[in-house]
Amino acid sequence: MSEHAFATRAIHAGQAPDPTTGSIIPPIYQASTHVQDGIGGFRDGYEYNRAGNPTRSSLETQLAALEGGSAALSFASGLSAEDALLRGILKPGDHVVLGNDVYGGTYRLFARVFASWGVETTTVEMSDADQLRAAIRPETRIVWVETPSNPLLKIVDIAAVAEIVHAAGAIVVVDNTFASPALQQPLSLGADLVVHSTTKYLGGHSDVLGGAVVFGDDRFIEQVKFQQFAVGAVSAPFDAWLTTRGIKTLAVRVRQHSENAQAIAEWAAGRPEFATVYYPGLASHPGHDIAAAQMSGFGGMLSLGLSAGAGAARAFAESTELFQLAESLGGVESLIGYPPDMTHASVRGTALAVPENVVRLSVGIEGVDDLIADLEQGLARL
Repeated sequence: MSEHAFATRAIHAGQAPDPTTGSIIPPIYQASTHVQDGIGGFRDGYEYNRAGNPTRSSLETQLAALEGGSAALSFASGLSAEDALLRGILKPGDHVVLGNDVYGGTYRLFARVFASWGVETTTVEMSDADQLRAAIRPETRIVWVETPSNPLLKIVDIAAVAEIVHAAGAIVVVDNTFASPALQQPLSLGADLVVHSTTKYLGGHSDVLGGAVVFGDDRFIEQVKFQQFAVGAVSAPFDAWLTTRGIKTLAVRVRQHSENAQAIAEWAAGRPEFATVYYPGLASHPGHDIAAAQMSGFGGMLSLGLSAGAGAARAFAESTELFQLAESLGGVESLIGYPPDMTHASVRGTALAVPENVVRLSVGIEGVDDLIADLEQGLARL
């Protein structure tokens, strides 16, 4: 469906009506196994749920269409998707370059799981081309990019990074969770693969856990698909269906997330209580111009640095009412978190540690005046 608009693909890709009943919504194939027409006679290739399920296949078709990829694979979580991708591509002795502001769970996967398997990592300021070039070695296999990054909303020029990395013979993986394909299409900018926590904006309703890998071409599909099958961290049929249902409203949801976040960032930029507002939609953001060029909007995530320091940040995170104190992001409801002790606790004491005065907001789609009023009353309680 590549000739259709994004919102059209989100609704129709992989979603043909049921041919038997005409049901406009394809059924959930809540089955663990599939009857064979003789030994090895699989119907449409399905034999056992770990190997494949029609509901999961529909979601994978939908995900590939959203990112403009050749194929996609769906997993039980974002980290299981990352794990399968890395096991499928890397071998002991390989080297990976990471941005110095990656999600704490991603860093933990490299530092505490793959390090013991003999994979080395180097973290750099990914927006600095000279740092990136200096970090790449002959054994560098992957350069891992988050843009916007979590939680400091750094912006990386994907096309520029891809040019440097490909010239060195390595590949580019982009975690597109924060932007979602509604705002950014990394494969079209030169990335080789895209990963998602589909728990976030793709699912969009804080009611499902999932992850995905989307492939720019066919080079790595079989290796990663084998990991999906052999290790088995697949999305269950109902989880796949919930994710598909969420995706159908992605375009309109992200538009409202972005509009609300922009308004809150502009409000916060004028408040003395905040020393820093991390949001690429502000002209003062160092990555604003790049974000404006490679994204179609600035997204629903922003972080705030409290002028009064760590104590004030912790207190502020516990003082809001509409903004619920919780991990995760990308749902229709607004969330607030304190990354140093929550989402990024695993990088405390490292070069990737989040400043202790920072809170992170996942701005929902509620009325923005209500959200700003909630933040104001939270400040008043400090």
